[in-house]
Amino acid sequence: MDCMSISIAPSILSADFCNLERDLDAIHAADLVHIDVMDHHFVPNLTIGEPVVKRICEVSKLPTDVHLMIDDPDRWAPQFAQNGADSVTFHMGATHAPVRLARQLHDMGTKACFAVRPAEPVEPIFDILSEFDMILIMTVEPGFGGQKFLDNQLGKVRRLRDEITRQGLNTRVEVDGGVSPKTAPLVAAAGADVLVAGSAVYGAPDITEAITSIREAAEKAYRD
Repeated sequence: MDCMSISIAPSILSADFCNLERDLDAIHAADLVHIDVMDHHFVPNLTIGEPVVKRICEVSKLPTDVHLMIDDPDRWAPQFAQNGADSVTFHMGATHAPVRLARQLHDMGTKACFAVRPAEPVEPIFDILSEFDMILIMTVEPGFGGQKFLDNQLGKVRRLRDEITRQGLNTRVEVDGGVSPKTAPLVAAAGADVLVAGSAVYGAPDITEAITSIREAAEKAYRD
């Protein structure tokens, strides 16, 4: 991997939900669109569900990265894959059979990703890393956008990148929460190569410039 492998995934949680198609088009300079699905049970917030995600997948010009912050992803994740998601992320604390679910998603032609919340260790998934295309490290508590970046998660990112390297895998490391031009170099230097940014993109005066700034800051610092 080299520095040009950095991917930027704006989170539409910070977009205008009344103008989603406009705000999807506005992030054309990005690599992925990050879609947060919350059920008000696994996290204390409620966002969008299958019908809206299906339509986003149909109109998005970028690959869709669907992040399920929901209970029972073993039941629901395949439905999002069927609806067109390019990748589906589910949480360590929600799934009962992560390997089985990852293989089911792969059989459907969808990338499988595993998410780890701030209070959860990453080491328990080291033995099953090869089953996943990407691991998401949350650098805020999941549920709401605009939170302050938790720098105490950087060690977790480093340990994960070290283990991926040790195993000789191509698993990507995604970071979500408080990512901005200021924090992007920190997570990239720790080994993250997929950066989710919400308010730092959609809250900026120039969305394209914001994406470019985050990408350039990360590329300069990226740890291969």
